[in-house]
Amino acid sequence: MNNRNSSARAGRPQPLCRLRLAALGVAAGVAATLAGALGCDRADPDADWTAQEVRIIHSLSPLPAVPPSAGNRHADDERAARLGHQLFFDQRLSGNGKVSCATCHKPELYFTDGLLQARGVGQAGRNAPTVIGVAWLPFLFLDGRKDSAWAQALGPLEAEVEHGTDRLAVAHLVSQHYREAYQSIFGPLPPLDQAGRFPPHGRPVTLDRGHPHSVAWAAMAAEDRMAVDRVFSNVGKAIEAYERKLRPQPAAFDRYVAALKAGDAQGGGHLSASARRGLRAFVGAGGCVNCHNGPLLTDKGFHNLGLPQARTASGELLAGVESGRGRGAGLVKQDPFRCGEAFSDASSCQELKYLNPLFEDFLGAFKTPSLRNVAMTAPYMHAGQLATLQDVLTFYRTLPGQPRAGHRELSLQRLGGAIDDADLLAFLQSLTGPLPPAPWVQPPASLAP
Repeated sequence: MNNRNSSARAGRPQPLCRLRLAALGVAAGVAATLAGALGCDRADPDADWTAQEVRIIHSLSPLPAVPPSAGNRHADDERAARLGHQLFFDQRLSGNGKVSCATCHKPELYFTDGLLQARGVGQAGRNAPTVIGVAWLPFLFLDGRKDSAWAQALGPLEAEVEHGTDRLAVAHLVSQHYREAYQSIFGPLPPLDQAGRFPPHGRPVTLDRGHPHSVAWAAMAAEDRMAVDRVFSNVGKAIEAYERKLRPQPAAFDRYVAALKAGDAQGGGHLSASARRGLRAFVGAGGCVNCHNGPLLTDKGFHNLGLPQARTASGELLAGVESGRGRGAGLVKQDPFRCGEAFSDASSCQELKYLNPLFEDFLGAFKTPSLRNVAMTAPYMHAGQLATLQDVLTFYRTLPGQPRAGHRELSLQRLGGAIDDADLLAFLQSLTGPLPPAPWVQPPASLAP
């Protein structure tokens, strides 16, 4: 949030109403005339939006139709969504049999986990972002190291501290427990029951390149490795099909905008006066809309905010300096599951065409999160550095410290003193809608505890 758009309020009469006019010593008769001219007697003086404010507010709601998937021709197949629903909640897709996607993306917490940093089979170093609304995002993970939701779903499966499993184990599990559903969507599975060709575990890279799983993988025939990779990528595509069902639901703010568009100057009464003042600061003097724009309330970009060094839940500093988008941009261009590679159903990759990992503004930058349901997804920032929304506003009001890598976003300026935190908080809370509908927020019956 910054105040680069402070000119948005230019030209609007300040709301000098009857009490203020009286305090200035204006005679009663003159005060009444001025009050009428200045709009003091209107039921909602704070909703006297300028044309520029109206244009911006209208651009923030409603959400458009879900865009096509990047490289997944099964993304809107209902059968794939049902399979992905099961895979999302299946704890067998982990090295210890206790971790599923829902471990870090709990439906009741709006598909986050409430922790500073996520915890799977081990301790991760990043906060778990919500997966509600991922269908609209061109890059996934907080550093953007994946360019589709289906490719993103594959990363945690083989991450040592998340699911801690491997692609051959995943392929065997699909063959044993989801064969019929898988083959009805993606076609025949490879002959995974041939142990001489397909060992129980294997993956291209581990922390130790001499690890038995890497050795087993390297010993396989190239065409068999390709077949396993195909199954692995299809698992990601099924999970994406499920996640596309997790869409932000209309909130009080959306109802307010809909009423404004319908000609109701009061917005149907869906926002309190405090929330309306917060909205005015959000689109104007606060400059929040510079990065949190569009119906998802994110520019889908990456910015270096100069955040404080991350700490663990026990208060210990996380070691190392994170390069953020600088590293993520390099990784996505090398990803075998990215757009245009063998497992993608898309060959036109505009998002990757001009991506430069060496762009200096990428160093230390992390993804702008959506503000949809933001009141329900604490803690905040890429490693949970800020515990509450009030902490977030305090950070933007003070901008303490300096980035440990790269430079702070050049457009970022402190929130001005005239902006009331309570008003901004009221507006942010108006962005919370209900959870996505059943059955998608509940474990499938076959996997329910």
